[in-house]
Amino acid sequence: FGHDSHGAIRFGEYARSIRKGIFKPEAQPKIISEAPCTAVVDGNGALGQIGASFAINLAIDKAKQNGISTVTLKNTSHIGRAGAYPLVCAREGMLGLAFVNAGRLGYQVAPYGGIDGKLSTNPIAFASPRRNSEPILVDMTTSVVAEGKIRVAINEGNPVPDGWIIDSKGNPTTNPNDFRADPPGAILPMGGVVAYKGFGLSFVVELLGGGLSGQGTAAGERTMKSNGVLFTVYNIAHFTTMENFYTEVESLIKHVKSSRLADGANEILVPGEPEFKTAKLRKKKGIAVDEKTWEFICDEARYVNINPDQWKIDDK
Repeated sequence: FGHDSHGAIRFGEYARSIRKGIFKPEAQPKIISEAPCTAVVDGNGALGQIGASFAINLAIDKAKQNGISTVTLKNTSHIGRAGAYPLVCAREGMLGLAFVNAGRLGYQVAPYGGIDGKLSTNPIAFASPRRNSEPILVDMTTSVVAEGKIRVAINEGNPVPDGWIIDSKGNPTTNPNDFRADPPGAILPMGGVVAYKGFGLSFVVELLGGGLSGQGTAAGERTMKSNGVLFTVYNIAHFTTMENFYTEVESLIKHVKSSRLADGANEILVPGEPEFKTAKLRKKKGIAVDEKTWEFICDEARYVNINPDQWKIDDK
């Protein structure tokens, strides 16, 4: 989907975490409290994608029965790309919403008016079905950029765009290594001159994702033990007919796309269209992986007695 900060770059990291006992691949998530429209899920240390898939499917089942549901998740580590889970809801003809914090982690993003990293990137994701097209999909951090995109820039030896990060003294910088320096820099909250908006949204994610799940809110820890997650699912058919809803979705899209184009723009894309275009292309041509990420994957392969030299890379 083009979110390289949450794709192949994480593969070696997950493998290492399994090897060190941080993730428990045999663990099974469990429901620790439940009501008709709500549940609290403990991932039991399972991989994040296992815990989050369990939680979102539970939320979907509850929404099918009761029209709306909210399920929280803790103790499951990194769940990957937040948008993957509301997308499951959209495929079921429902609306999905996700708030994802990083538990007690809190050093990556500076608060509005500050220069020290105190919050995490705290993504929000949403998906809605369409009548005969790929869903609407919003998947964004409340910071200017995901931390993983800075990792990608470091691995590739590229600068980052203006406005992404500051150095340890609060000066704007395009050198991604300033973010990991000692003392470290920080990512800026989303919004530029109105960054208080991104900062405010980040607070919302902390309290909904971290506070309600029991995983906890940002407290300055440098190692993430688990995401804190809150999923909410809306069963459209309990509010209006599917046909009426689809008509509103397509009407809105048509209205938005009727705007005159700005200089340099070729078309207006609604949320999700760039991701689905990228996914279609990558299914055909594959996903480019930078050398450092590939080396990391190969190193982890050797730990489990897999010889990466047997893997041929087609650079075409």
